[in-house]
Amino acid sequence: MAGMLYLVPTPIGNLGDISQRCRQTLEEADFIAAEDTRVSLKLLNHLNIKKPLVSYYEHNREASGQKILERILAGETCALVSDAGSPAISDPGEDLVALCAKNGITVSAIPGPCAVITALSISGLPTGRFTFEGFLSTNKKSRQEHLDALIGEQRTMIFYEAPHKLTNTLQDLTSAFGAQRRISLCRELTKLHEEVIRTTLQGAVDYYKEQSPRGEYVLVVEGAQAPEEQGFTMEDGLLMVQKKIAEGLSRKDAVKQTAKETGLSKNELYDAAMKL
Repeated sequence: MAGMLYLVPTPIGNLGDISQRCRQTLEEADFIAAEDTRVSLKLLNHLNIKKPLVSYYEHNREASGQKILERILAGETCALVSDAGSPAISDPGEDLVALCAKNGITVSAIPGPCAVITALSISGLPTGRFTFEGFLSTNKKSRQEHLDALIGEQRTMIFYEAPHKLTNTLQDLTSAFGAQRRISLCRELTKLHEEVIRTTLQGAVDYYKEQSPRGEYVLVVEGAQAPEEQGFTMEDGLLMVQKKIAEGLSRKDAVKQTAKETGLSKNELYDAAMKL
């Protein structure tokens, strides 16, 4: 009889956030698959739990995932943990879950700490509809394509970012969404120096010209306003595109800028411009 895979969330900063159910699941599992065994060992020592640890992370997930699968199919129970937060969210655990699902293995997720929801809830921005975008690519082309696809996004957007990349990311977000778009920068969540900075994208760029970014960040960015709220019609957009083309911009750049300024769909605007 096959075993099970449990997804066990771990504290994102405050060790007091580990739940009794998470503790019990770790105690009862046959083995624990960890993103970084050194980090997980510290947590297990804190909880006074001794269990076999296996490494499962970005660069060994294919080989390690197959070995974990074989052990579960043989009847063992595995608890999957990441370094912090809920495994399988912007995390290689996503592949292990898919592998288990494909092989008919039961996967059970335990609710718990998640930086995305924690940041969203205290951001002061709309929480009814949101989209989690994870880390932006370090590849310039992929990064630009990602941001271009979000220019008309009306839902609140959430990104992860490391401190040494924050300044460049804020500049890229400002270029994509405009200087006055609101943002909440949430850092060191649940830790001693937790901080939330609520400002505009330009305000954030200016702030970090004077301050060095510290700690891991969750960036919560306001979505675009609906076109009807701004009063722009497709006809208005086409007139703006024509004006920008007359000023020397290419059709593609004219459409991109107009979409950003009006909140109109870039794809719909481009299609309409092509028909002129």
